[in-house]
Amino acid sequence: MEDHMKNKDRLAKEWEALCAYEVDPCSTTAAMLPQNGSKNRYSDVLPFDHSRVILNDLANPNRSDYINASTITDHDPRSPVYIVTQGPLPSTVADFWQMVWEQGSVIIVMLTRLLENGVGSSARYWPEEGSALHSNFEVHLVSEHIWCDDYLVRSFFLKNIKTNETRTVTQFHYLSWPENGVPPNPRSLLEFRR
Repeated sequence: MEDHMKNKDRLAKEWEALCAYEVDPCSTTAAMLPQNGSKNRYSDVLPFDHSRVILNDLANPNRSDYINASTITDHDPRSPVYIVTQGPLPSTVADFWQMVWEQGSVIIVMLTRLLENGVGSSARYWPEEGSALHSNFEVHLVSEHIWCDDYLVRSFFLKNIKTNETRTVTQFHYLSWPENGVPPNPRSLLEFRR
């Protein structure tokens, strides 16, 4: 409210941006291409073409620009603030790290366990210790801090082996989401968010 009082034209500008924004039809053409089908964990959870994350296909070993991930915007649809994605499959871990690198992501929030009902919900995309190489990206586990039974925090160094650049990426991993439902008490999730 205070910000709106200081910037009286902000609300009008936001409204203009919303009015000018045209949503593309909610098609999932890219996700349903035969070469991309194996990259989707579930056939009914697909990114819309207008909001999907597009990888640099020239930097991708498979020459593919597809990953099952979508951008989420706040007040300006041209400036994404979040990316939502499935837990990577073993065959898409390198794509996942390419996306993290290209999008400049420094925080990963993971809300699933690696296994749910005995079925993999995500490949382990980080090393249990030391480092792991995923195509053009080397991931070093720096630390793992168990804050409580409900969540932990991991820190990684992500290195682009083509450019020798490194970045620090922090993963917040919530461990208490039930397999088929929602947390019965929001307290641990609210503490995790804080």
